[in-house]
Amino acid sequence: MAIKTEHDMHKRRFSRNLGVGLVLAGFVALMFGLSVVKINAVGPIQGFDHVVRPELTEREQ
Repeated sequence: MAIKTEHDMHKRRFSRNLGVGLVLAGFVALMFGLSVVKINAVGPIQGFDHVVRPELTEREQ
């Protein structure tokens, strides 16, 4: 005999889980959007490779 009836507690739990899931999805979308904007605004980024790069040092006159 399978349990077919859904208790009120399950409905409340589902709506709470749905709300938390939507908030989490919104947070992930916000972080992704901010990352894309930051990467596009900064431009190409050079990694730290333990080598002196002339473009970052002051030029001697």
